Amino acid sequence: MIEYDIRPLGRKCAATGADLVPGSTCHSVLIERDGKLVRLDYSEEGWPGPPTTAIGVWQCMVPKPTEVRREPLDVAVLLRCFEQLVEEGTPDREGLRYVLALLLVKKRRLRIEGSRAADDGQYLQLAGIQGEGAWEVRDLNPTDEEVEQWQRELNAYLASEWH
Repeated sequence: MIEYDIRPLGRKCAATGADLVPGSTCHSVLIERDGKLVRLDYSEEGWPGPPTTAIGVWQCMVPKPTEVRREPLDVAVLLRCFEQLVEEGTPDREGLRYVLALLLVKKRRLRIEGSRAADDGQYLQLAGIQGEGAWEVRDLNPTDEEVEQWQRELNAYLASEWH
């Protein structure tokens, strides 16, 4: 069996240069150019029909953004981000700190050392597995909706501050 390395769906129409719209139909062709296999993707409006030199022709749907695969999270970057958020101590980012702490516990980069009670609630006591810390994050006991909101905020924060 012969394997070929063909790039995934592009973002622009090969004929018009316009963005391929998520949820729309896309026509793709495989041609040979300078001894290499090349994939060309076309919007419905830009589709001229299959070229006579096409090796393969198919139709697909342009994936919606939620279907796009994300890059794996770099745990070291997440830990630096967590340290910065704890150092800032900004009250409006308390949810981000909490979600990030739980993510780092799940990824086995932080561990919960204990908890303590205070007038304003319970606090998780955390430490890094390589001796970093100690940190405290208020245990917010959030609803599922709050967790989803904080995850969206965290994704936006990571995209804007850490890329």
